[in-house]
Amino acid sequence: MLLQCHRSNESGQDLAFPVHAISFHPGFGTFATGGGDGVINLWDGENKKRLFQISRFPNTVSALSFNRAGSLLAVASSYTYERGDVEHGADEIYIRQMQDVEIRPRQRKQ
Repeated sequence: MLLQCHRSNESGQDLAFPVHAISFHPGFGTFATGGGDGVINLWDGENKKRLFQISRFPNTVSALSFNRAGSLLAVASSYTYERGDVEHGADEIYIRQMQDVEIRPRQRKQ
């Protein structure tokens, strides 16, 4: 699976944001990506499908990591100067409880 960027369509305009972070789930083999859009996408690489999307964080998702059990996802949200030296929110770290339905690969339809 070639992963290049996060994409969204806002007001009819197609936008692309860089992926800054990736973390693989220790049990399911799926993975999470965090991007310049402040969004986390959870992926099933084998089936080439997005499983779930976690709503926008205040700043860019600059780093993320699952814990050893895969039940928690640590997220660093910090401005990475994509738009230059502009006013931005404070850097923050979040710990998110993960649900199996968000990260478990789905059965392929026959």
